This record gives sequence, structure tokens and C-alpha cells, in this order.
Amino acid sequence: METGDFLRSAAEVGELIVGVANGKPVRLSEVARIEDGAKQAARYVWFTPGAAASDASAGAVLPAVTLTITKKPGQNAVDVARAARERLDSLRNTVLPQGVDATITRDYGETAAEKANKLIQKLAFATGSVILLVGLALGRREAVIVGAAVILTLTATLFASWAWGFTLNRVSLFALIFSIGILVDDAIVVVENIHRHQQLEQGKPLAEIIPAAVDEVGGPTILATLTVIAALLPMAFVSGLMGPYMSPIPINSSLGMALSLAIAFTVTPWLALKLMKSHGSGHAAPAATSAPSKLQRVADKVLRPFLDSARKRWLLLGGILAALMLSVGLAVVQWVVLKMLPFDNKSEFQVVVEMPAGTPLEQTAATLQQMGEYLAKQPEVRDLQGYAGTASPITFNGPVRQYYLRADAEQGDLQINPVDKKHRHEQSHAIAQRLRPALDQIGAKAGARVKVVEVPPARRCSRRWWPRSTAPMKPAASAWPSRW
Repeated sequence: METGDFLRSAAEVGELIVGVANGKPVRLSEVARIEDGAKQAARYVWFTPGAAASDASAGAVLPAVTLTITKKPGQNAVDVARAARERLDSLRNTVLPQGVDATITRDYGETAAEKANKLIQKLAFATGSVILLVGLALGRREAVIVGAAVILTLTATLFASWAWGFTLNRVSLFALIFSIGILVDDAIVVVENIHRHQQLEQGKPLAEIIPAAVDEVGGPTILATLTVIAALLPMAFVSGLMGPYMSPIPINSSLGMALSLAIAFTVTPWLALKLMKSHGSGHAAPAATSAPSKLQRVADKVLRPFLDSARKRWLLLGGILAALMLSVGLAVVQWVVLKMLPFDNKSEFQVVVEMPAGTPLEQTAATLQQMGEYLAKQPEVRDLQGYAGTASPITFNGPVRQYYLRADAEQGDLQINPVDKKHRHEQSHAIAQRLRPALDQIGAKAGARVKVVEVPPARRCSRRWWPRSTAPMKPAASAWPSRW
């Protein structure tokens, strides 16, 4: 029998009075043999190397303890993950003796660094593309002016973001890429209008051309920028879970557009005065100014037939409508899947299992191990962790779907870690979809309800299989799992 925590040793249990004989108390130690035994298991956690493992332990079920490290607010996840790896390496063969292995199953610091570097590359590519386009359309000097304005705007935006309290992360970088078109638009409008006035008034010096050219586009540019800010800024007041997550996008974008507007009306005209050549100074026009005439000839050759012929205009309109209907039809036949967020090639996905109410813990663990045995044979699986009767380490799915409350004997899940995306041909969503039918079959034999869940921005990629049993499913526990 179990006595609970108020009796901590066999001697204390033996002093319990269980009866009276001849007027004397009878103690439990007098009528029974008492031994300290192991408590009944309340949860199981194990680690299984996958087929991609290089050693002979692939597919083995190894008892494990999961340790989760969480960074403090304001700290760099990349630095924290690097320090944790170094500390773990220093503990090998000392605190961690031979025969006890430690494996890093998920490293969100490495993922964050990869995403941030990729976004920085895209930001540099977008900026370079805009500068190159301006150079081809207007000239090299104009491209230098626009490039300087863009770089100065991005620098000022990052400083303002830091002063606001944001960190340089994937969301703030996405905000800069999202608003890069507006950030360069103000400087391009000002430089292009100055360039146009140069062509129209070649006898005037730049000191007279620039004020009139800037004033001509000042009103529309200010109105357009404020309109975009007014459309984005309300997103900063979204409450709930997505509020803090999404707030850097409208705030960083609005700050960047406001700063780009100020720079376009102050720094850009000054750079134009210093760098652009005045056509009225007696110098020949630079060779780069011939580019607009070439572009104009191409535009005339392509568009003039539609302007001169009403029949061709109707044909153009019909072609546009046909292309529009064709693009909409792709969504109707599901050649293009409509969803809120795009699929991402993640480094993990999860199998959530709900056994019928009252299922023993051992049966839940056995069902999970059968699924793990199948998954470990897949060439894309690096390793997996199983959790029966307790919640797995909290991920983004934890607060969203409240998986951290799963701590009953009939509840369990598997955390699957595929090999690095550079070493596989399929994306994580395609792998999860392909593995789903076999997992459903294993769960059906045990009467389980199986869900294959991906980390957002993906979605739950599996239909839920409901067991034929009419027994109600036991609700999740309302307390935080004891293992935490």
C-alpha cells in the first residue's frame, strides 16, 4: 500500500497500530514484513536516435531527462545558446560520467541566428536592387544619392528602434524589409523630380532648381507617407498573445517612414546639390542621362499600339481579365493553398496522442514507443523524444494550444527532430503529411486519437482520428506538470 509523504520510512510505517489483542495494541511490524519499495511510475520520458544517427543506437529507447534553458528578457538567444553548449561540453566526463550522454535536441539560438542572417541578406539585396534600378533609370549620381538616403534611413530607424526598447530580431528585420519600398520611395520621388526639372530647365543652376522641384512633390509625398502610417499604426494596439509579438512591425515601419520623409526633404536635396551636375554650367550632359530616353523609346514601342487602337485596348483588357480569372481558379482547384501564414521548413514537429480515458500509463507509453519505432526508421528523422503522462518542453504550441497542461496517464506526445534542411529534399510539412497515415494506423489499433502538429507558422497537418469507443475523453489537468 502507499502511505503518502507523512510516513517517510519503513520504521515509521511499522509503528502504525492496526488492532488490539488482549488489551495491548498490535503494531503493523508485528504482523507484516515492511519494505521500502519504488513508487509507481507517474510519467515516462525517453530518447530515441533516428535512422540518421551515425552510431549503432539508432532506434533504441533510452531513458532520458529533458532540460530546458530559457533566456532572460532582453538577452541574445544566440549568445545564451552558445554559452549553454560550451558549458555542456565542459561537463562531459566530469559531472556527466562515461555512459551518460547529453544531446542537444533543439537549439532555437541557432535557428534565430539563421533566420536573422537570412533576413539581413534579403534587406541588403532589396536595398541593392533599388539602388541598381535607380542607377539604370536616372544615372549613377542619382543612385548614389538614393543609396545614401536609404542607408541613413535604415541606420536612424535601427537607432530609434533601440531607443524604443526593441531588439534586432526576426520581427523587427521583417518590419524593415516590409517597409523598404516606402523607405526608398520618398528619396526616389525627390531625386527623380529634381532630375526631371534638370531636363526641362537646363539653363538654371541646381540651387534654383532644387527648391522648386522639392516643393512640387512635397505635398503628395507627405500625404502618401502619413496615409501609410495611419494604416499600419493601429496594429500596434492589438492586445492578447499576438500584440507584443506583432507590435514591432507597425512601430518600426512607421518610424522608418517618418524618418525617410524627413531625410528626403533635408539630406536628399543637399546631396543632390553636392553630387548632381548642373546642366547650366556649360558641361556636357553625363552619359547616364541618356538612359531615360532609351527607356522612353521602349515604353513607346510597347504601349503605343494599345493607345492608338481601341481594338487592341479591348484585347489587352480581356487578357488581363482572363489572367485574373485563371489566377483565382488556381485557388479554387487548390493548386494554390490559401492560408494565413506560409509553410516554413521547420526543424521539428510533434505527434500528440490522446488515449481513451482511464488508459494505464504503461499502455500509453507502449503506443508511443510503437510510433517512435516506426519514426526512427525514417531516413529524415535525426532523433525523437517521448513523453507519457507528462507535458513535453513548452514550445510556441504550448501557450497557444495549452499543451503544457497535458499531464494525465492517457496523454502523451512525441517530439520529432528531422535532419537539417540542407540534408533533406522535403520540407518538414511534406514529411509530416507523408508520415501521418502510418501514425493514424498505429493509433487506431490502440483506440487513440492522433494529431500531427507543426510549430507555427505552419498548421496542424493531420486530421483528428476519433476512436470508435464512446467513452468520454478525460479533460486535461488544470495544474502545471510536476516535472517542471
